[in-house]
Amino acid sequence: MKQLSQAKIFGGNQSVYEHASGACACDMRFAVFTPPAGEHGEGPYPVLYWLSGLTCTEENFISKAGAQRVAAELGLVVVAPDTSPRGEGVPDDPDGAYDFGLGAGFYLNATQEPWSKNYQMYDYITQELPALIDAEFSIDGSRAGIMGHSMGGHGALTIHLKNPQKFRTCSAFSPIVAPMHVPWGKKAFSNYLGTDEKTWVDYDASALVMKNPSTAEILIDQGTADNFLTEQLKPELFADAFQKSGQKLTLRMQDGYDHSYYFIASFIEDHLRWHAERLMHILPHTKEVEGELSE
Repeated sequence: MKQLSQAKIFGGNQSVYEHASGACACDMRFAVFTPPAGEHGEGPYPVLYWLSGLTCTEENFISKAGAQRVAAELGLVVVAPDTSPRGEGVPDDPDGAYDFGLGAGFYLNATQEPWSKNYQMYDYITQELPALIDAEFSIDGSRAGIMGHSMGGHGALTIHLKNPQKFRTCSAFSPIVAPMHVPWGKKAFSNYLGTDEKTWVDYDASALVMKNPSTAEILIDQGTADNFLTEQLKPELFADAFQKSGQKLTLRMQDGYDHSYYFIASFIEDHLRWHAERLMHILPHTKEVEGELSE
């Protein structure tokens, strides 16, 4: 693991690292914010994983969201990986489109050539990266949450629903909640997974929640002025699936907000406090929860 940068911010450190990924068969980058030692001691700390959206790298979140001040106050480690494999030999969209290939890994395990060699982002996020973070940083892996934006919101929801004991809390901004039914998802899934739509269900949050609701309450913020709202995001499909499945959901339609990082920066503090409140109730190094979680 090679450190590419480090900067002190709000008493903690914001760093970027690169490492050779076995899952993605290339070098991968990720950012880590570590809080100051102070009232929270020197760890182990609860950890949050942030998954970014289309076209992003690890840099977008750490430079635009403004999460570090609150993470420092709460004693949270925040990990922000890249959105796809990159580098020489990693295939991209043949037409150079932004919504597939580099920057658009969709947090799944591709099964189709030529994507299957490198685009194993589900394994990377759920196995390889947490193992590396556990080994190298002072974190308590039993108190981990996941959140994301747009394509990353899709990743956060599906990864939580498939791994509720590993990623105990979940939230999302403007997530793609039903990728099987929207253009972004159909393009990505047909290329990465093939044309058999039965294989798509494992990566569609609205379908997964009908089969595997978790015991967590999920928080979603969606801007009403989001230009992707009607065609690509369709939060009403997720809300309907949640109601039928019995999953707890807080869906907040935020008036006048768009799809940008201005939206994320406006509500990131709410999300960090949401996760911290719930993760702090989990006893360190156990799977037990202390009492009832407050709303």
